[in-house]
Amino acid sequence: MTDTVKYVLDESRIPRAWYNLQADLPKPLPPVLHPGTKQPVGPDDLAPLFPMELILQEVTQEREVPIPEPVRDVYRQWRPSPLFRARRLEKVLQTPAHIYYKYEGVSPAGSHKPNTAVPQAFYNREAGVRKLVTETGAGQWGSSLAFAGALFGIDVQVFMVRVSYDQKPYRRALMETYGAKCVASPSNLTNAGRAILAQRPDHPGSLGIAISEAVEIAAQNDHIKYALGSVLNHVLLHQTIVGQEAIEQFAMTGDYPDVIVGCTGGGSNFAGLAFPFIGAQLRGGKKIDVIATEPTACPTLTRGRYAYDFGDTAHLTPLTKMHTLGSTFTPPGFHAGGLRYHGMAPLVSHLQELGLSRSLAYTQSRVFDAGVQFARAEGIVPAPEANHAVRGAIDEAIRCREEGVSRTILFNLSGHGHFDMQAYIDYFGGKLKDLAYDEAELASALAGLPSVAEPA
Repeated sequence: MTDTVKYVLDESRIPRAWYNLQADLPKPLPPVLHPGTKQPVGPDDLAPLFPMELILQEVTQEREVPIPEPVRDVYRQWRPSPLFRARRLEKVLQTPAHIYYKYEGVSPAGSHKPNTAVPQAFYNREAGVRKLVTETGAGQWGSSLAFAGALFGIDVQVFMVRVSYDQKPYRRALMETYGAKCVASPSNLTNAGRAILAQRPDHPGSLGIAISEAVEIAAQNDHIKYALGSVLNHVLLHQTIVGQEAIEQFAMTGDYPDVIVGCTGGGSNFAGLAFPFIGAQLRGGKKIDVIATEPTACPTLTRGRYAYDFGDTAHLTPLTKMHTLGSTFTPPGFHAGGLRYHGMAPLVSHLQELGLSRSLAYTQSRVFDAGVQFARAEGIVPAPEANHAVRGAIDEAIRCREEGVSRTILFNLSGHGHFDMQAYIDYFGGKLKDLAYDEAELASALAGLPSVAEPA
């Protein structure tokens, strides 16, 4: 039997509809609230930011949402993505576990993010929008939206968290290659950015601040819309193409996951892989252990409070119930920039509250240990964010070895690390430190959560 086992679907097997987990939940998601009235928002409240088709996808309860053919045509460039059996890693770990990974680094931008960037650009183009503004942490989302904007003739402006803007110049260059304008956040282009810089000129930035800057520009300009790469329901919906393909690929293996692992920042790649499997479980299928992995320096699921909060620092967004560290929380500048968000997707948070998933937090050094071990066994260098999923999968495989049991483990290798090699340089040079957040700052941010009387 060969070491490398790759399960590939023909492009005709690209799903024709996205899967909506809300149709199968045992308890509905708490409503999104207007920040002023504290009442549930309606479509008109979101219209300044999003085209109506995406607003409808945000609230739909239908199990399937058709994928437009122009979107499927673009997907064909890299989808269906491959599913691999990590036999070499299994041998290195001497584990009886079967380890599989769904590899999303085959997309043009190198991560799972184009799965939602492409439909978002398409729906905006159909609505007559000619410019999109967004934020990005490590740059995977910004480069993906820049790619999609180039395909559909839409200008893209990206506010990139300053610490990542400085750490990852090649991500910035990729965005510019696709035609986007990339700005370090906080910036002097917005009221939100100027206010932050007035208090702290050397502020490292945060995703909450970058979201504030992007939302401010979109809300003040009728011809500009906002795009988000994670957290929101329609974004997670688009990502479920990953898990749907994986279910079909597992039918080729004669195997089925016992454990699913995904890294979480806002929750999109984790949701994309896990939601279709969880939906199958809720409809009477096999029960699985679903694990969300995150950094100890930004422990949203493991330390955050489940409460209503703003999605941005300047409090321009609606209130959503989620696991949050507080909208003013600024994590330290560790390399997994895509996992430095203060909140978690409401749907992912809801799953943990329902007991359908659990979460683990890891230090930066431990996840890079795992990423290097994986690269030396399987040949693919993971992105810093994806290393958290690799760590979780390896730990589960080691547990199988210690307990003498065989389990099937599936994780999402959500992107490659080719634009993140400075992080690996720092790792091999002994400069990669296990940064800790400020406990006092976390307490202050949580103390500032909005007071909300939840709707009955």
